[in-house]
Amino acid sequence: MIVVTGGAGFIGSAFIWHLNKMGHDEIVVVDSLKKSTKWKNLRNLKFKDYLEKEDFLKLIEEKKISPKTIFHFGACSNTTEEDNSYLIKNNFEYSKILAKFTMKKNIKLIYASSAATYGKGKKGFDDDINKLDSLKPLNMYGFSKHIFDLWIFRNFTKWPENILGLKFFNVFGPNEYHKGEMRSMVIKSFENILKTGKVRLFKSHNPEFKDGEQKRDFIYIKDVVKMVYFLFEKNAKGDIYNIGSGKATTWINLITPIFKALKKDIRIEFIPMPEQLRKQYQYYTCANMEKLEKLKYSESIYPIEKAVKEYVLDFLLKNKYIQDEKN
Repeated sequence: MIVVTGGAGFIGSAFIWHLNKMGHDEIVVVDSLKKSTKWKNLRNLKFKDYLEKEDFLKLIEEKKISPKTIFHFGACSNTTEEDNSYLIKNNFEYSKILAKFTMKKNIKLIYASSAATYGKGKKGFDDDINKLDSLKPLNMYGFSKHIFDLWIFRNFTKWPENILGLKFFNVFGPNEYHKGEMRSMVIKSFENILKTGKVRLFKSHNPEFKDGEQKRDFIYIKDVVKMVYFLFEKNAKGDIYNIGSGKATTWINLITPIFKALKKDIRIEFIPMPEQLRKQYQYYTCANMEKLEKLKYSESIYPIEKAVKEYVLDFLLKNKYIQDEKN
């Protein structure tokens, strides 16, 4: 049996879709649905049971559940969340409980960390656990993820063989519809182009980057789930792994394919970045993917133009979810 926390969320539901494609349906979905529309991500997916996150935690504490693998994607993913205690409780304390449980039971734990832990990237974007102490996240979200990485690193004589951390970079694609302001710039730009015919991007407040030429490692959700499944199927040893494209793309090059897919003239307006974001803004991210490559991961990565075009034409315009596909 496989447990997927955050299973109704963006990455969680897409990963369950991929598990189903690969023949797995003995899955327990864990999430906190409340008033969110993310329940729609679960339609047409095959799974054995659904549990609210508090009920799952109770089963863990009472030792009434014993899965073979826990994919822990459940967390607060709001990078601008100001309730620090909420972030600690959801992204750190909850993860510690799962880690302690899986260590005692020798259960595989594959959990979501984040590229936000790298901060400005002055130390690079190398997923070397021995460099964790040198990282300085720029916001509390990144810090809440970072201290869990550090907790594992500092509380065991060596990194546990059964625990894998995944540092997700900028993921976009179908099933992110419920995320509000935390949705990718692809879907937000798509909506703005249809409404206003243009996209607004932040001006650069760093002389090293021109307006719109700030760079991020953007990765399509279909590549993400393939990478995660590869690590699972290969029974990769415990470690931290970057999950990115290994390429840095400018905002302009991310947005341009949307205009082209919609057959619209390219219109981009640059606006000042809010003061509160300037000190925590990442101007450049690019995953070092050598560790995954050394494991002989050989799947080709969607080129950014192809991924954006597919997302726009096959999903956004048709209001489709990833599990609606027939492949």
